[in-house]
Amino acid sequence: MGHIAAFFDIDGTLYREGLITATFKKLIKSEIIEESRWYNEVKDKYIQWDKRMGNYDDYLLKMAEIYVEAVKGLHKSQIEFIAKRVVEQNGDRVYTYTRDKIQWHKGQGHKVITISGSPLELVRHMAEKHGFDDYIGTHYMTDENDYFTGQIVPMWDSRSKELSIKHFVEKYDIDLSLSYAYGDTAGDFSMLQMVGNPVAVNPTRELLTKLSSDETIKAKAQVVVERKDMLYPLSLLEIKFQ
Repeated sequence: MGHIAAFFDIDGTLYREGLITATFKKLIKSEIIEESRWYNEVKDKYIQWDKRMGNYDDYLLKMAEIYVEAVKGLHKSQIEFIAKRVVEQNGDRVYTYTRDKIQWHKGQGHKVITISGSPLELVRHMAEKHGFDDYIGTHYMTDENDYFTGQIVPMWDSRSKELSIKHFVEKYDIDLSLSYAYGDTAGDFSMLQMVGNPVAVNPTRELLTKLSSDETIKAKAQVVVERKDMLYPLSLLEIKFQ
């Protein structure tokens, strides 16, 4: 029998926002990104999401797009320094439910792994802070002198996360039928679909729709909503969309 693992997304699942948001603000403060780009390109998408009239993913993807442009030509050490500072200052802004689940899985002897769309440098520091056994994030590629090239290997989409889980299954001899996954957006769907114990944490409508359309996962998935100081465990079979 293989090992049991627990796969966690970070942004919106463990961390209460997106790590790229905190990093974006730090890059503005460091004058690596011009403040005008927030007002001209990002602010409207943020306001639309904040009013619940727009898509959160659109807001994050716009910041990620600007991030790619901003770091191109920078040395890896500069981003490593910023990533470390972001996690030092923001790394405890996490959901209680997810933080406790990480500790529970570690106590059970399970492999605890994070698969995140955030930049690898940020994911590494979050993984170290919260005790993950292994991790993978979006790889912003560098040249032979460690300067960012502007090329990326994304880790925010469902297909990329599926391939990563297959990599970890082979690396650690994991039995997916006994394993767990925690995610909040459609990009986490493959993670949830592949394991025996899927948990949607504060899920988006898009993710709930995908989970509900798959009869196999619909029957076994758990939904957890953390609001203020309360947890609301739900069954997909009980949720009615409005």
